[in-house]
Amino acid sequence: MSALDGPDNRRASGIGYFAGLSRWNIYEIVFWLALAGMYFLPHVDLVLMSQIFIWGLFAMSLDVLLGYRGIPSLGHAAFFGIGAYVAGYCGKFGWTEPISALALAMVVAAGVGWLTGKLVQKVAGVALLMVTLGLNLILYDLVQRSTDITGGDDGLQGIVIAPVLGLFRFDIFGRTAFWYALIASFVLFVATRAIIKSPFGLALTGARENPRRMIMLGAPVEGDVSRAFALAAALAGAAGALLTQTTQFVAPSALSFQRSADVLVILVIGGAGRLYGGFIGALIFLFLRDWLAAISPVYWYFWIGLLLVTVVSFFRKGILPTIADHYSRWRTRRGTPHE
Repeated sequence: MSALDGPDNRRASGIGYFAGLSRWNIYEIVFWLALAGMYFLPHVDLVLMSQIFIWGLFAMSLDVLLGYRGIPSLGHAAFFGIGAYVAGYCGKFGWTEPISALALAMVVAAGVGWLTGKLVQKVAGVALLMVTLGLNLILYDLVQRSTDITGGDDGLQGIVIAPVLGLFRFDIFGRTAFWYALIASFVLFVATRAIIKSPFGLALTGARENPRRMIMLGAPVEGDVSRAFALAAALAGAAGALLTQTTQFVAPSALSFQRSADVLVILVIGGAGRLYGGFIGALIFLFLRDWLAAISPVYWYFWIGLLLVTVVSFFRKGILPTIADHYSRWRTRRGTPHE
């Protein structure tokens, strides 16, 4: 055994590996501090901000599939809705502690996601889109028709959410919801970031770029599909649970195709393949939706569609990746290549 294989060096290598995962640049720090700082600005709609954090987390979950593994989905709202209803049933039947209920929602959604991955791991292209859409529509129809269990279009009634950590009660002003959604989204972002930078995350990206080569290298490409679905579903389930807990309400719309389409639009606007893309897209989409709905309640979706066409035409990779590419080229021209 060489000196490099000694326990001290192995320990140092492990520390170095995790230190590499935790390395943050100044832009990331500024981004999260800016989000937290929104709380202290006057006339900021804290309820809207909590929705932005939740939608950003939801879009990040889709990014795990689409951006990093290259798996398109038109039924991602199914996992969101599962998390939402699990949290709702917890609150309705006495499990009012929000953090543990959030964890349970993630576990249940991850299990369904893993089974979905097993089902679709040999399917690709348009067929995959249709399978994910079909599963979403089946689940949505079941929830909508099961009025005795789900409340149907009237929603699940009697949801009670206890104060976070027994101290911070949810209120109509969105103060607790703001910090609860922000901190939960940040913690899950950090965990997802570490996973994406791990060997598993690199294998996902490799399978997206060249699955045949990854198979030749011995990577379990088909197994990665089910694990990618499980991870994405857990994050989507967390987003759904956060929505239920911060609003104390859940209805079949949580599983609607409209929600699947909206989160795809958010990711396209922000940019797939970058974890921050979902949050950037959510900021733009929800602020615009709120503003446009106020000035044009009937035609606001027309303007959202126009924005989507503009982004696809001029920011083909999405806003964040396009800006990052231009910045990288600018740094290269200055003779200081971006790391």
